Amino acid sequence: MPTKVEISYKTIVFIFLFLALIWAVLQILDIILLVFVSFIFMSALRPLIDKLEKYRIPRVFGILITYILLIALMVIMGSTMIPLVVSQSVKLVDVFPRYVTALAPMLKVDLQVLTQQVGPLGENLFKVTLGIFSNILTLFTILVITFYFLLDRNHLEKFLNDVSGTEMASSISHILHKVEERLGGWVRSQLILALTIGLMSYIGLTLLRIDYALPLAIIAGSLEIVPIIGPIISAIPAILIGLTVSPLMGLATLALYFIIQQAEAHLIVPQVMKRAFGLPPVVTILVLMVGSRLDGIAGALFAVPVVLSIQTVISEIVKGKSEN
Repeated sequence: MPTKVEISYKTIVFIFLFLALIWAVLQILDIILLVFVSFIFMSALRPLIDKLEKYRIPRVFGILITYILLIALMVIMGSTMIPLVVSQSVKLVDVFPRYVTALAPMLKVDLQVLTQQVGPLGENLFKVTLGIFSNILTLFTILVITFYFLLDRNHLEKFLNDVSGTEMASSISHILHKVEERLGGWVRSQLILALTIGLMSYIGLTLLRIDYALPLAIIAGSLEIVPIIGPIISAIPAILIGLTVSPLMGLATLALYFIIQQAEAHLIVPQVMKRAFGLPPVVTILVLMVGSRLDGIAGALFAVPVVLSIQTVISEIVKGKSEN
């Protein structure tokens, strides 16, 4: 007998509404991303604002003080470091193939393939840097949204009470608090790790008198977001530049990065990450790979916070159901 499949009008309406929702989300995806970035910033800054409020500093003034200090720090760093970083990075990208050429017989490197890869890499890094510092409007929008998130965060539960009732409001507020806690811990830990590893790398490379110490240190700090693989990738250009000076200098650079990574693994990470609630290294690598495949650099940057948020929400919902 043939199987008869019936589709009710409710199913058709549901499918239509679901597709319409997906279409609407895609249309405002950039706005959703801005809001999510602002939420991440709020999660990272909220503990500081709450502490200032405990010292009887009005919340709005605490936020303004924090903003002024952060903007002043960014202006000082931007005016002093960015020109130097850009000039050294451009020189490094220009001369790096020459270093590899000198080492090619020993390393058996295909120079044509390497040149094709390094050229676009330097160009893309320059475009990304230029885009970040030129898009002032986007940064201003994020700061404004973050300001209101920080200002109105304490009134969220009252708003949820009015909309959904006390029990539901309490559950949503609890989940949001957990997401904030985890995202804030992750942001602060990554920032501390990046600054620590970058500073240690810069001091070590400067003491060894390795050229282009500043961009190499920034690469080392930036790649801290990628566990295991990141430190290895960041060490390669510095070691190659050291080898062009002498084999002994190459070994000294290798030893420097090894010491830094051992100090990170046994001293820095246990102290920084104990409150960060991060993902396992293998999961982080996979998430970064998927994020970069979906949306390039932006996807890689926001892949881990998105997964952390989703994981926390699901975990808290499951925990709440098991307790009931």
